[in-house]
Amino acid sequence: MRDPTIEDMTRLTAGAAMWASHALPEAGIPAFTMSDGPMGIASGHVDERDIARLSPCATALGASFDTDLVQRIGALVGSEAAARGVDAVLAPNINLARSPLAGRAFEYFGEDPLHAGILGAAWITGLQSTGTGSVAKHLVCNDSETERDTLDVRIDERTLREVYLLPFEFAARAGCVGMLAAYNKVNGDWCAEQTHIITEVVKGAWGYDGLVMSDWFGTHSTAPTLNAGLDLEMPGPARFLGFKADEAVAAGEVPPTRVADAAERIARAAKRVTGAKTQPYTDDETRDLLVEAAAAGFVLLKNDGLLPLAPGRRIAVIGPNAAAPCFQGGTFAKISVSPDLPSPAQAIAARYGADKVTFEAGVDPAPRLPGMPVTPARDIGDGCTRGMTLDYFASDDCTGEPLTSETRATNSLVWFVGVHEQGPFDKGGSVRASGVFTPEQSGPHRFYLGATGEARLTVDGEPIVSTGATLAKDVMGKLKSGDAETGGVVLEAGKPVRIVAEFAYAPARVHGLWYGVRGPDSREAMLARAEAAARDAEAVLLFVGETSDSSVESKDRPDTRLAPEQAELVARVLAANPRTAIVANIGHAFDASWAEGAAALIAAWYPGEGFAEAIAQVLAGDREPGGRMPVSIACAEADYPAFGLKPGEGGRLSYEEGTRIGYRGLIANGTPARHSFGSGEGYTRFDWAEAAVEGGGVAVTVRNIGDRAGSEIVQLYRDTPEPTLVGFAKVHLQPGEERRISIALAARRFMIWGEGGWTPIGRTLNLRVARHAEDPGMPLTAAFADLDDAAL
Repeated sequence: MRDPTIEDMTRLTAGAAMWASHALPEAGIPAFTMSDGPMGIASGHVDERDIARLSPCATALGASFDTDLVQRIGALVGSEAAARGVDAVLAPNINLARSPLAGRAFEYFGEDPLHAGILGAAWITGLQSTGTGSVAKHLVCNDSETERDTLDVRIDERTLREVYLLPFEFAARAGCVGMLAAYNKVNGDWCAEQTHIITEVVKGAWGYDGLVMSDWFGTHSTAPTLNAGLDLEMPGPARFLGFKADEAVAAGEVPPTRVADAAERIARAAKRVTGAKTQPYTDDETRDLLVEAAAAGFVLLKNDGLLPLAPGRRIAVIGPNAAAPCFQGGTFAKISVSPDLPSPAQAIAARYGADKVTFEAGVDPAPRLPGMPVTPARDIGDGCTRGMTLDYFASDDCTGEPLTSETRATNSLVWFVGVHEQGPFDKGGSVRASGVFTPEQSGPHRFYLGATGEARLTVDGEPIVSTGATLAKDVMGKLKSGDAETGGVVLEAGKPVRIVAEFAYAPARVHGLWYGVRGPDSREAMLARAEAAARDAEAVLLFVGETSDSSVESKDRPDTRLAPEQAELVARVLAANPRTAIVANIGHAFDASWAEGAAALIAAWYPGEGFAEAIAQVLAGDREPGGRMPVSIACAEADYPAFGLKPGEGGRLSYEEGTRIGYRGLIANGTPARHSFGSGEGYTRFDWAEAAVEGGGVAVTVRNIGDRAGSEIVQLYRDTPEPTLVGFAKVHLQPGEERRISIALAARRFMIWGEGGWTPIGRTLNLRVARHAEDPGMPLTAAFADLDDAAL
């Protein structure tokens, strides 16, 4: 072994490939591979061929308030990574749900920084217990998607330190291998060029010894980036670091010590994550854990005695999400799940008896991009019986002999770096996707087509829809947006037609092609059948919510409302049968006014692959809905302290609410929430008594006074200078069982940031032990001098 030279070290500062770092074997430094997260392992393909286990979204995990469970889920994801040869996972996402409109809100643990920090640290601990590394993201203030590549967040230092950096401080304390710098700017500087955040705070004040890397293609310069403290540019090959870093050192623009520090951090991370890995779960244990985790995140927001619903009654299962559930949101970390996963409707029929259950969708799920149920245009010997036949050509017009062919059972194709079995996108080419579609109904059909280049779609040779060319600099934006053109044609039920989509691509770093079809509108007939089923049932289980492309990377939502068709379905079902329990399969805070007349309401979030079995068990009473709200649901959109996410002049987005994010602002502004942070019910009742400050913490005796086992979440708040969560604990008790629950008091949770640094809010601290953020609870006082000054 030899010591690395400056040239060696600068080479390490840029990735070698899309998902891998450089190795320096002569210096004993291995390469390490990465994958996106956090709901599972998204491979480098980022498509339907890489089936993996899918855990609940972070918001659902946040609803559990269960550090042990979240740690076990982290270990499960680490186990999945180890099985796939992945060394580090780009997760967890510890940004905050500042606004319910945020497109990736489902990836956040919630709206409170302490809650996100504690649970994020638990997930990191679990993942890294398997030998896999965690790269926490996105540092910092990447709390929305609109114009995120140019967004300039304006924020004061107190809010930055106390709110948005706090989860990352927990991640640093947990020893995460790396942190991922966000795409956006903060106070005028790119996050990858943030000397103040990366060097002064993260590496300086916190003493963090891990590496800080760019988000993919999120680097903008050489010397400013390295001098700010960024260590690794991703992906490779190098664009701004690597060989350019070597040139910057030679020119005196970057000190050699900075490059040496970056190389040392990269080497330390590589050695940490490329050692022995463990896979702690069997397949059966994995399945059980994913069902447990899904149920632990379900929040029972309302129950007028309908739930649990014992089997034996005639039940109508209604709603689009009962048959087509939303397991996850749409990001580049989207996981391909087994096509054999049961739907909630199927699991409920299995639990209650198929002879007791009827199902009606009521409305079409209406995803932005509908599916394309086709069979391959020809048999290429790969055994595939569904999907499109794809032919790849060197020409730009699908002429000549195909270079290669494959069958793909998806309607959304993404190619990173290069197309199937071909080299990088350093030159153009074309793709033809062809299949046979057999309509189920006669009438007008609307076809959808989108691409990162020029494309056209034909039906039996007739042109139906086309797209224009995309400029190279706009390819990533076009891919992220997923927008599609549409065209219509009348088709006959049962008569097969040949669908062909042709796509010409230019040199670029990534490309995509997507297509779909929507059949004739039978809206009124579907609604009428749902009403009739509701009227004839003794009880209704109504599933509404989103599709996997409702919450997406690169786009925020326009509002929090339920789709109009679904809102009408809810109204008509409730009018037909008020004995209705609604399951909201929505990954973020939502307008819940439409559920006022329901007998019960469950927020199910995006619960991962255990959804169907978990919800059937919870509805039947085999499990309890174990969650509490990780976000606030306001009475009106105007009540949210932060709502609109459109940047203003100069691309600036001001965090004007300061530290009063979420429930803090709602309470401070005198606008009670419809469902407050921390609220929720179970299937049993608890009595709290004898709250006191003792043993360096706050303790309270919790007793289960109901006739079922259940979980309670004890929450601790301070109300100065604004209501703030300062601790929580979850306890599971059998009927009649009681336990003394203690929450440690950490000094930092009673300090605010000012010109002189961290300052106590007072010598005497007013606290309340509460069931949720707006609960007056049990008031207490504590002395600041008695608090633990080492803990966060």
